[in-house]
Amino acid sequence: MSQYQVNATQSRESAVVVNKVLKNTYLLLALTLAFSALTASFAMASNAAPVNIFVMLIGFYGLLFLTHKLSNSVWGLAAVFALTGFMGYTLGPILGFYMATANGSQLVMTALGGTAFIFFGLSGYALVTRKDFSFLSGFMMAGFLVIVAAFIANLFLQLPALQLALSAAFMLFSSAAILMQTGAIINGGERNYILATVTLYVSLYNIFISLLHLLTAFGGEE
Repeated sequence: MSQYQVNATQSRESAVVVNKVLKNTYLLLALTLAFSALTASFAMASNAAPVNIFVMLIGFYGLLFLTHKLSNSVWGLAAVFALTGFMGYTLGPILGFYMATANGSQLVMTALGGTAFIFFGLSGYALVTRKDFSFLSGFMMAGFLVIVAAFIANLFLQLPALQLALSAAFMLFSSAAILMQTGAIINGGERNYILATVTLYVSLYNIFISLLHLLTAFGGEE
């Protein structure tokens, strides 16, 4: 077999693997979003109290760590649904609060639509251009440290302007994460669809919450 035939075979095999990872990632993402919607609806129907921020952080990072540890086994799927179900449950009281306001349903639907538009736009751009967005890694690390510092400061200061800045920063950071993760799948840097799903899910969650906060603020509801 010539070198050309070997390269062509490897290229076809690589394309098959990429398509499989993409398919599994988007399928699992759709299922986890549906499961989150179910747990959020349950929390709203049962009038669940808002989850304490520290309990939420411990639960999120604990389940995130568990998902990463189990990502190469079938138990990783259970960990993903535990994580996304928990995040959906924490979202329930937040949605219940907004839905109780005068134009809350409109705000929630607008935030949902905006989140979908951003996700499909960024994913489509990455899929069409097939660019490698790994150059964003430095920006992501710097942005993460800035966001963590601002988040901790805001726990004590509770400044409205800082809260808005944090929401905008979360949107930019999460948008970059979507580009980087999708590009990694396409270019062979990510072969674990469980980890890819978690990254995309958390990005969507952050974009939705941030959009909801920004729309509420600029709409004069806060």
